[in-house]
Amino acid sequence: MPGNRSLIRNVHFFDGSKPDDPPLGGLYLNPSVTKKKFHRMLKIVIAADCPYRVRLRETEVPLSPNDDEPLESGHYDLVTDTPGGRIWLTGERCIARSFSRTVSQRDRRFREQVRQRDGKCVITGLVNRAAFIDEWTSFEAAHIFPLSHEELFRSLGYPQYVTNRCDDSPTGINSCQNGLLMRSNIHQQFDSYNFAIDPDDDYKITCFRIDLDGIDGRTLDPVCRDPNDEKRVIDEFLRWHFRQTVLANMKANGEPIFEFDFPDGSDMVGEILSGPRAAERMEAELFSRLPRVSPIS
Repeated sequence: MPGNRSLIRNVHFFDGSKPDDPPLGGLYLNPSVTKKKFHRMLKIVIAADCPYRVRLRETEVPLSPNDDEPLESGHYDLVTDTPGGRIWLTGERCIARSFSRTVSQRDRRFREQVRQRDGKCVITGLVNRAAFIDEWTSFEAAHIFPLSHEELFRSLGYPQYVTNRCDDSPTGINSCQNGLLMRSNIHQQFDSYNFAIDPDDDYKITCFRIDLDGIDGRTLDPVCRDPNDEKRVIDEFLRWHFRQTVLANMKANGEPIFEFDFPDGSDMVGEILSGPRAAERMEAELFSRLPRVSPIS
């Protein structure tokens, strides 16, 4: 059964004109979330027809959108500045994605370039000391923007940002600039939208779940974002993933946390089809498991 993101929340936000209604959303608070960041994240999930203030219900004191002090847990009311002003949740949803895998020759080129550039888990900082013998067990090249949504990648105009192409794709989605090297357990957390990297907050990592790996508040390792490196990761892709993660975790009850571990002999198709967002997830899962056709070189 898919996990429920809302069960562990200790921050909830409400339409201030309807404080007794169910919350519009919330989050599990980790130390990296400041009052300033909370304001920025609310702008992703909240739509309004006028300006609004964010108040901690207990004190009724408005939060400054420029305050870098840590956010407190509790109930927050969104109060419009205009009588009769309206606040509602955006209709935007995060895209359903599967656990990204390396299954074709073009993917192997992507993996090799990410390994060469990073050499370590860029989230935890753990260096692969066995790289000199080409041993990469538990280190994986993760796609920031998933391959299963290449048409969306194209429609958003993202190919224009790619300056280093390592395969034959006209979009550049399989460029190492759309990848990060991570430990395997961290990679799965990333694909599950459990944490994200905020390029607009000094590349700080923000966790939206219980931080079992001690990564909340760390910064993305500089090795993958050197502005003088033509293979550097692209901020716009990190910004996209951060937005998806906020939508997945903060809006309403949050998106379900999908199961990625399907042992041999299990009914993977049955589990997916009986769960939420079945069609989207099945498409993404099949795309990630079937080899893409590409020339061998």
